[in-house]
Amino acid sequence: MDEQIFHQRTDLSELNDAVLSIRNEIKKIIVGQDEMVKLIIAALLADGHVLIEGVPGVAKTLTAKLVAKSVNVGFSRIQFTPDLMPSDVLGTPVFNPKEASFEFKKGPVFSNIVLVDEINRAPAKTQSALLEIMEERQATVDGKTYLMASPFMVLATQNPVEQEGTYRLPEAQLDRFLFKIVVPYPTESEEMSILTQFHSMGNTSAMDMIQPALDAARVTALRQQIKTQIVEEKLLQFIAKLIHQTRNHKSIYLGASPRASLAIMNASKAMAAMNGRDFVTPDDILSVVTPVLRHRIILAPDKEMEGISEDDVIKQIIQGMDVPR
Repeated sequence: MDEQIFHQRTDLSELNDAVLSIRNEIKKIIVGQDEMVKLIIAALLADGHVLIEGVPGVAKTLTAKLVAKSVNVGFSRIQFTPDLMPSDVLGTPVFNPKEASFEFKKGPVFSNIVLVDEINRAPAKTQSALLEIMEERQATVDGKTYLMASPFMVLATQNPVEQEGTYRLPEAQLDRFLFKIVVPYPTESEEMSILTQFHSMGNTSAMDMIQPALDAARVTALRQQIKTQIVEEKLLQFIAKLIHQTRNHKSIYLGASPRASLAIMNASKAMAAMNGRDFVTPDDILSVVTPVLRHRIILAPDKEMEGISEDDVIKQIIQGMDVPR
């Protein structure tokens, strides 16, 4: 009987089939960027939001749209601009002459997967419209609270903050993203593959080539399965110690919050499941530490001037720790 229970617990075949299906669908269009796709799927399973940063033209928006298309749920896209208002995101009360009353017309954020394109081109007032939604999965407008549909996920793209016309996102908002994914330029061979692939597509639309691999009910069920993953106490101690190191490191001005600890734990559970295991290993934790922390720490000014990056400091912290085995 115990063996049967253990077998039931480790049956991750449905999850692995779904992940493989999504990755195969996206590979029909996207060349390379395997790390970005893997992290987006992990965030979907861990009930987290994703911030994708890269220069224009590296398929940030296209990849986000393809992931949304591969999951058969509601999808909306919001293009952030400097003149965008909070009501353009949340919605606004509209007067109904028949009822002689106001009705709330929901904005584009009321969907399952919401693509916020170029999120750092809107000012702080508009950014704040997403704070409650991302953390509490609800929006309060004119004193009334509206719950978001489940599953709910924000996929946001941003251009590097050094670019013209961008605003640095507030720390409170950055902390609400499970991952920050930095998208590099493709290699020369990958660029050749991109040209060949899109040339061979001819008049076929990229979105028409993608078939849904999951629906809302299966996403919810898989998320519940992820939460039951086994994490040994020594690994929880390792996560806590790692986060504590960010608060006491000479190169870091502002360390990570407890939300970062939970993010690493939940993300590593999703990674373990995607690797076919019902238990978390140190490698699962190490694979998510950098994308979880790189947007949550602020470097000391002198380190920034030296050209040291957040990724460099995170690597230093990990190298200075004893990784449990």
